[in-house]
Amino acid sequence: MTSVVDKRKNKFNRYKDLRENPTELLEPAIKPVKEYDAFDRLKDIADEGTFKEFEFDFPETNPLEFEGYVEKKEALRKENNCHDAIIAGECEIEKMPCVLAVMNKKFMMASMGMELGETFCRACEYASKKHLPFIVFTASGGARMQEGILSLMQMAKTSAVVKKFKDEGGLYITVLTHPTTGGVSASFATLGDITLAEPKALIGFAGPRVIEQTIGQKLPEGFQRAEFLQEHGFVDAIVRREDMKEMLAKILMLHKNVYEGR
Repeated sequence: MTSVVDKRKNKFNRYKDLRENPTELLEPAIKPVKEYDAFDRLKDIADEGTFKEFEFDFPETNPLEFEGYVEKKEALRKENNCHDAIIAGECEIEKMPCVLAVMNKKFMMASMGMELGETFCRACEYASKKHLPFIVFTASGGARMQEGILSLMQMAKTSAVVKKFKDEGGLYITVLTHPTTGGVSASFATLGDITLAEPKALIGFAGPRVIEQTIGQKLPEGFQRAEFLQEHGFVDAIVRREDMKEMLAKILMLHKNVYEGR
């Protein structure tokens, strides 16, 4: 039986290998954040020159008066050229208009706080008002602990807005990228009319190690990966990054008469 000390050594060596040889150990969808960020995503998906980011005006928030939280956000805004962990706007995909939102893992691991939740909701409401499809690329470590219960409230808030949008006939497409976990996976990420995912993406609420420790059982091979979820009906299709724009364009074309006739 492997001792606790050996397990910790193995875990340390794993992290060391990941730092030294990331491209050899990881699938394309889960390579280090620095290799493919939210702006790369926008460039690949939106037609050139068509993306116009929404400029929502939000007051600074620190509801728990969490020490250093505001300063950390300010530093991340300068470093990442975005206001929070989601970038949303209007664009065209193969000349078809839509609202597009992309979560940014470089901003506090795209954790969901009040500003992210409000940006998502306003983008969704804009899509409803303009009779446009709403496409969201998700990637998140979950709720933002610095905002406590108010971050968890975003789960209900975003889910309610999505339901209203869909009840009004809106087309809602989610693309699950690595990792989509926690409160994001338990709310708007898994409510799509059509749900796509990138290969090997980790998708779930709690991580597999936590689940194994909780239930005392070994999980199936590939548990919580995109392929496992597709096999069990939670994901409609797994699409490689280089094929994503073409797939989204096909979906928009097939549903064009539906959302334009609302």
